Amino acid sequence: MLIRIEGGDLPGRRTGAEADLLRLRNVHVGMQRRAEVVDRVPADAREAAWQFEVTSREVDGLLDVGGPWVHGRPGARFLYLSWGAVTEDRFEMFRRAKLLFGDIPGTLLRAGHEGAGVLVGRLRLTDAEGGPVCARVRPSGVHWTVE
Repeated sequence: MLIRIEGGDLPGRRTGAEADLLRLRNVHVGMQRRAEVVDRVPADAREAAWQFEVTSREVDGLLDVGGPWVHGRPGARFLYLSWGAVTEDRFEMFRRAKLLFGDIPGTLLRAGHEGAGVLVGRLRLTDAEGGPVCARVRPSGVHWTVE
């Protein structure tokens, strides 16, 4: 199944102390593949997008996903967007956002599994306080479609 995550309103594009600190610390956000954070985008980019494949299979009438991008145990699978400061070759993670597969409407997840199109999740990457979005991103914070 092909998935694309699209993020807008990155926190480093705002004005104020938090955004200045993010820029000074060279903060980036990327998708976590196993333990590594890849395809990193600066916190002051206009937008961010990641596209990747996950495996999906039918298990007792339910869909289960897997692969190097997927974290968590069966029935509680999720994706990580990870925030960190980049210094030379190091990425020092300080915050992560979780996108749970269980929060994706079942009809959309099944359509992606059946090859009807790309499963797309769109979200703001800035939280209510102006910092990087983190913790579990609730369904109201991410909009899923199949395109």
